[in-house]
Amino acid sequence: MLNIRVDNEINESSVTMPIITLLTDFGDLYPALMKAAILKINPDATIIDISHNVPPQNIRAGAFALMYAAREFPDKTIHVAVIDPGVGTKRRALVIKAGEQYLVGPDNGLLIPAARSLGNFTVYLIEHEPPKSATFHGRDVFAPVAAELSKDYGISRFKPIDDFINLDFGKVEASNEALSGEVIYIDGFGNLITNIPGSLALQHLRYGDEAEVCGQRMPFVRAYAEASGLLLTVGSHGFLEISLRGGSATKALNLRVSGQVHIRLKR
Repeated sequence: MLNIRVDNEINESSVTMPIITLLTDFGDLYPALMKAAILKINPDATIIDISHNVPPQNIRAGAFALMYAAREFPDKTIHVAVIDPGVGTKRRALVIKAGEQYLVGPDNGLLIPAARSLGNFTVYLIEHEPPKSATFHGRDVFAPVAAELSKDYGISRFKPIDDFINLDFGKVEASNEALSGEVIYIDGFGNLITNIPGSLALQHLRYGDEAEVCGQRMPFVRAYAEASGLLLTVGSHGFLEISLRGGSATKALNLRVSGQVHIRLKR
């Protein structure tokens, strides 16, 4: 008989190791410095990159990516998000307790959609000394706060506020003839993710129906493989997206983030 020894002490430590995620528009180099700041305070932290390729200074795209990813993580995860055109100004720094997770970042609306998606939330102000750099609060403010939270320093030392900056994903209109909204994110495949909720799209479209976007006719399908070219589908994020099987919808339609989308329904 094969004897298997389970080391409970090692097993327990692996389960309780804190998770800190990072989401930025920094590209390369700068995220490594944020990780260094975290590990100086908590060498046991597990750091997971959500993305560092959010379109530069696009707060709404970053808010979507954070919202989509955060709800998949376990309780006690700490998310650091930095899309921060106002860095170095009087814009405030926040930590949010949302459900059983935490969000850390600038007060520019970036954190709010994710906070809402995680459940009841409370917003707190991070009051900090002037950081060593006016241009890198990701390293000097947000990363250290996340690291301290991961060591159970507690959130009670922060002051709750209710005048934070709000953010939504823009206006959506629907009728029997059309659905209108805008592009809020473009993924690595060139899929155009709109702000039109999938639940709303399903009230006006049946799978197999055709629609017209930017003068191009395309089917509404459940899966990418059900079409041979441009298509509409409800993505795993729960929003209506425009895709091109085997290609990039953003290139085919010349649409970018914040671009307006008008979907004419064909009966």
